[in-house]
Amino acid sequence: MIELAKEYRVRLPDWIEDELAELPDAVPDLEDRMRLLHRLADRNWREGNGGPFAALVAERDTGRIVSIGVNVVLASGVSSAHAEVVALGLAQAGIGGWDLGGTGLPTHELVVNWRPCIQCYGAAMWSGVRRLVIAGEGPELEEITTFDEGPLGADWVAQFEARGIEVVRDVLRDEALDVFRAYRKAVDSDGLVVYNARGGAE
Repeated sequence: MIELAKEYRVRLPDWIEDELAELPDAVPDLEDRMRLLHRLADRNWREGNGGPFAALVAERDTGRIVSIGVNVVLASGVSSAHAEVVALGLAQAGIGGWDLGGTGLPTHELVVNWRPCIQCYGAAMWSGVRRLVIAGEGPELEEITTFDEGPLGADWVAQFEARGIEVVRDVLRDEALDVFRAYRKAVDSDGLVVYNARGGAE
C-alpha cells in the first residue's frame, strides 16, 4: 500500500506570545495595527521562521484582533505558509467557518505589511474579508528582498473592489521598507535563505 502524508501543520512561533502579552484585545487605530505588524515582521525573519512578513485579521469597526499571522515557510517547510494565509486560516478556525463575511459576523479586515503576493491575493479575495489594508505596493519589495511575488495584474485593486472589498493603501509605507532593507542587509551579510523555488529551474 502506498504511504502518503495525510496532514501538514502550520503553527505560529512561540515568541508570538511574548509579543502579544500586553496587547489589548482591540487596537482601534489603524496605524497602530500596522506598527504591530512591522514589529512582528522584523522579528520573524530574525528568529528564522521565514520572510519579513506579518498580517492580522481584525474587526474593522472596533479594531478587535481576531488573528495574527507571520510567514512560517522556513519553520514549517510549507511554501504556502505566508503571513496572510496563516492569519486568515487562524481567523477562520477561530470563528468556526471558512467565510469571514458570513451572516451575523462583524465586518473583518486583513492588514498586511505589503501588497499580497499572487497566492495571498486569491486567499484574501475568497476569505470573506471586506477590507484589505496594506503598508504599500510597487516594485520595491521585490527589488529589495529579491522575493518573487508573482504576476499580479495591474487591475488588482479594481478586482477586489468589484467584489466588495475596500483597499486601503500606504499605511506606514516607509516603515515597511525599513524592515525589508534590514532583511536584505542580513541576506547579503549572513546568507539568509530567500526561498524562491523557481531558482531550481534556472
